[in-house]
Amino acid sequence: MLGLQLPTDPRWVKLVQSNISEILTDHAWCEQKAATNAISIVVHNSEQEELVTDMLSLAKEELEHFEMVHNIIKEKGFVLGRERKDSYVNELAKFMQKGRGRKFSLVDRLLFSAMIEARSCERFKVLADNIDDEKLADFYRELMISEAGHYTMFLKHAKRVAPEIDVDKRWKEWLEFEAIVIQNYGKDETVHG
Repeated sequence: MLGLQLPTDPRWVKLVQSNISEILTDHAWCEQKAATNAISIVVHNSEQEELVTDMLSLAKEELEHFEMVHNIIKEKGFVLGRERKDSYVNELAKFMQKGRGRKFSLVDRLLFSAMIEARSCERFKVLADNIDDEKLADFYRELMISEAGHYTMFLKHAKRVAPEIDVDKRWKEWLEFEAIVIQNYGKDETVHG
């Protein structure tokens, strides 16, 4: 369903389990960044009523997820660490094209967002299926479903806001680019690392 070309090696979970506090801190900050991204889309596209409505709901949901992860961090006796840089997301951002007009920029921003949600969904499934901690497995299974909904929502809006743009073609380009980028990841105890 996600269309990702390179799946995450399940052995990545063993690395994650070696440092649960790191994955949880990184995950919390990923949720915060997702909320910020949704708000940024609203700020730059306030005339898009349907998009604004969905992005406001998404921002609230992502902050709820941040709180859920923070609660797990506290329950486990950990402390939320400092914000992490997400090299994967920064590499993906370089693929967004500039100078092709406002609508194309919006479509690219939505596809960029869909890509992050798709990979997060895939990683959460790998965690849910392979982590030893049953409570975390259930938590990541629940979030996997949520991320899948976010991914499809971003794709839906990309097609709706600019029907004159071949969004399917551009999405295929994103998938091909992401397959190259993700080859460098899966070696750290972070959501995208």
